[in-house]
Order: sequence, then C-alpha cells, then structure tokens
Amino acid sequence: MKPFTKDELKSKLVEIRGMGFVPNSRQGNHGGVGNTLEDLLGIEENNLPIPNASEWELKCQRLGTSSLTTLFHVEPSPTAMKFVPLELLPLYGWKHTKAGSVYPKNEMSFRQTIHGLGRSDRGFQVVIDENQQKVLVSFNAISVSEKHSAWLRSVEQRVGLGELEPQPYWGFNDLFHKAGTKLLNCFYVQAQVKRIDGREFYHYINILMLKGFSLEKFLVGIKQGHILVDFDARTGHNHGTKFRLRQNHFPDLYDYVETI
Repeated sequence: MKPFTKDELKSKLVEIRGMGFVPNSRQGNHGGVGNTLEDLLGIEENNLPIPNASEWELKCQRLGTSSLTTLFHVEPSPTAMKFVPLELLPLYGWKHTKAGSVYPKNEMSFRQTIHGLGRSDRGFQVVIDENQQKVLVSFNAISVSEKHSAWLRSVEQRVGLGELEPQPYWGFNDLFHKAGTKLLNCFYVQAQVKRIDGREFYHYINILMLKGFSLEKFLVGIKQGHILVDFDARTGHNHGTKFRLRQNHFPDLYDYVETI
C-alpha cells in the first residue's frame, strides 16, 4: 500500500474525478460507492496511508440520496445501565413486525430515529442541556400519535407516562472525544451514480477536505435536526445506537472546509 502525503491524496482524488464514471468494483455491495473509491486509491477499508492517519477519515456518499451517513456508534450513559436493552426495550418497546414469523411471538422492538427539532410520533426527542453539558433522551406522552394509543396504554401499565427516569444521556466531553477519534479531520467525497445494464457506475465529483471537528457545530446540528440518534434494538440483540447525519451537512461540522 503506497503511502500518501495529503497533497498526493488530493492529486489522486482529482485524478479519479477526471476518470468520469467508473464501474462499481463491489457488485451487490450497498457500500460500493465507498469501497470502489478505496479500491481506486489502493487502500484497505478507510485506512488512509498518510502521516497521522489516525486523525483522518475518508467519507464517501452518493449525491442525491436521502439515506443518512453514520458518524459513529456510542451507547448512552451511564453505560453500565445498558439503557437500550434493559430499559428502553422492555419498558417502551413494541411488538416486532416479524414476531411470530421470523422471530418468536414475544419478540419486541425499539427502533427510533430521533433528533432535537421535534418529537417522534412515539414522543421521543433529543434535548441539549447546556447547564449539565449533556445530550439527553426525552419522552413526552402528550406528543404520542393517536395511531400509537394502544402502545401508549401499554407503556402506562409498564412504567407510567412521566419523563424517562433516569434519562439516558451523552456528556459533551464524551461525544467530543468519540467524534474526535473518528472525525477530527476527513476527506469527504460525493459521487454521482448511474446504472447501465443493471450495473452501477460512480463519478466522484465533489471533493472536500474538512479540518477541525467542532463540538459546538455538532450540537447545533442536533438542535436543527441535521444530526439524528438512531436506536435499533430487538429482544436479545441490540444493533447499537448511532449518531447519523443528513445528506449535504458534513461540512457544517468543521471549522475549516477546503474544496478540492
């Protein structure tokens, strides 16, 4: 694997952009847009061979997609309480759509994608508490949609309809440390996608170098609904809690943005 300086990596990315549409090198792989770029660079998965490589990430996304980009996985605190599988799932979960078919009849689910701009139809929201320096998960029964009335009655029987007690949270410092190890600096590449005879082709058209991940801008992103918290747990298996980002908002998280 050939080592790069940052300037050499910039030049290589510009060279790849000049190739126009290139075929997906990982047919059948949903992450083909990122994997194909890594193959063109001759690198292992997200393993940039540049000085201080641990400080740099390579992020790639399809242009025009509505899908979210995963920033990182991190469970809420206190982690010893295992909030998602031991609190949220049994007390606020609902019957899994595949219970009784793929899974046992009593299979429960807690899949929620929430943010700070408003409450979900099940009453959950992310709340920024500046005084406590925490990002909190909040529940408000009044905000639950009528279509979930039967579920809400079950929640009342299980735990009551008050605020979560205690509230799961992420400390500001913990989030900055987590994001800093994964997102301190990155090259962000967007690709146009087209299909020819059933095969995907990518044109890596937009290239940005992003430096100086900002906790303040990250918190603004949560408040504005650009950054979301994604829970994905079912009985017996927690797929992990993720912080995810809407399309086109990656540069908003950094102090320095350079268009290549």
